[in-house]
Amino acid sequence: MASKKLKIIPLGGVGEIGKNMTVVEYGSDIIIIDCGLAFPDDDMPGIDVVIPDMSYLEKNAQNIRGILITHGHEDHIGAVPYALQKLKVPVYATKLTIALIEQKLSEIKVDHVDLNCVSPGDTIRLGCFNVEFIKTSHSIADSCALAINTPIGTVIHTGDFKVDYTPIDGEPIDIARLAYYGSRGVLALMSDSTNVENDGHTPSERGIGKTFEHYFDKAKGRVIVATFASNIYRIQQIADVAISFGRMICFQGRSMVKIAEIARELGYLQLPDESIVDVNQLKKLRDDQICVITTGSQGEPMSGLFRMANSSHKVNVGKGDMVIISASSIPGNEKSVSRVINQLYQHGARVIYDRMADVHVSGHACKEELKLMLTLVKPKFFIPVHGEARHLYQHAELAEELGISEENVFITEIGDVVELSRNKGRMAGSVTAGSVMVDGSGIGDIGNVVLRDRKLLSEDGIFTAVITLNRQTGALLAAPEILSRGFVYEKNSEELLKEARELVRSKAAQFEKNHKSNWSSIKNDIRNSLKNYLYDQTRRRPMVLPIIIEI
Repeated sequence: MASKKLKIIPLGGVGEIGKNMTVVEYGSDIIIIDCGLAFPDDDMPGIDVVIPDMSYLEKNAQNIRGILITHGHEDHIGAVPYALQKLKVPVYATKLTIALIEQKLSEIKVDHVDLNCVSPGDTIRLGCFNVEFIKTSHSIADSCALAINTPIGTVIHTGDFKVDYTPIDGEPIDIARLAYYGSRGVLALMSDSTNVENDGHTPSERGIGKTFEHYFDKAKGRVIVATFASNIYRIQQIADVAISFGRMICFQGRSMVKIAEIARELGYLQLPDESIVDVNQLKKLRDDQICVITTGSQGEPMSGLFRMANSSHKVNVGKGDMVIISASSIPGNEKSVSRVINQLYQHGARVIYDRMADVHVSGHACKEELKLMLTLVKPKFFIPVHGEARHLYQHAELAEELGISEENVFITEIGDVVELSRNKGRMAGSVTAGSVMVDGSGIGDIGNVVLRDRKLLSEDGIFTAVITLNRQTGALLAAPEILSRGFVYEKNSEELLKEARELVRSKAAQFEKNHKSNWSSIKNDIRNSLKNYLYDQTRRRPMVLPIIIEI
């Protein structure tokens, strides 16, 4: 055992936001920390979600002892159903997190799974690992850090966290337990890097309650609040304030309705039944008796707030309504959020968002809290996680400022292997890793070539030429048919299409003279000729698709 090395392998969540997944391996035992997804970038048209490449785990499936989940956000549980389709391993998480995983498994129709509910303070044995779940604070209930006791030392994984001394649930982060491990000696710390760029401390969730009271007091009509469906603490505060002002609560947005229902059943969301109404009952209430809590704080298409702003919802926003967007824009979503805000204003609503008032606090630790974590845990080795490259590098600098030697800090990329012994650490190569795109029911069958074609189609459209030839002689049996979709409007481009048709006809005539030519070469000739002609005429490059039919 003494000669074995501990391996830490991030399969997601480093150099990016989301898709969090980390492998911890010792000898023939493997455990997985989190199993999340990411949402597609603008250059991934048609893709639903992105999950980690799990090739390494499939190859070593017989050694996997379990999946440990730190909390129930999509970027930590979203890929669990896809993993359990291939890996028959147990999953361990707290009560709310298990309930959210069960919901996802039912949607994707994955059954015969082994889900195990744990509580903060519980310790489980998985192969050579003893893992303790430690209470932390975050923007979702039941969040935990993990203390992984290995044969060569303890590894602490913080999960997503912040240090909130006055949390809504009254159960602050268990600093004493983290300090206990620090006093015994911690081999390595993996810590959340998301907010490392921000100085100071992240404000308490409880602090924004006064802001809601202020705006509810000013509201004369309906109040519509958009926030993350998973932020049960925020939903609780909004609902408490709304009820205190004599308003009824209506949940909107598919994920908001589902998560609110789960949270109420489990006791995480305390709301009297008589204060909740269905959307169809709103017509019976005065505007000053209504509070709608909805999804759409990121401007997501088809979310509740998006459809309200586009007048395609039962709750269409109008003059006299107050809309509070209780979230900050995730990087990349700024344009979508701005578009929704502009549409809400155009409908006559008053809009309150994070640039105007303190209607949102982060769930991630700022610089002083990250320093506190490092000081409490006192790790020998440090691996920053959960952040883009700049976050990881800045977190590494912070650790070095606090006395961790540079050679003991490891900034990783997806698939890198960090190999640790009791006294030394090194980068030990990499494993197969990356991103797998999910499109509908297809998992990993969409690659760069398909994405490139989709992007081309979205930019310049498609131009199709259909040619019908005699199988024996190669003679053209009918005039070539030209179809344009997303390139030019056919009724306004008759001359262009006529000349393109004549060009195809001339190429087909050459085929008749030498009808033993290879189909592929004829298609390429027609494709290249049309591409050049269309570019000369329009300065655009549609996808050109020649189709030859032999009769």
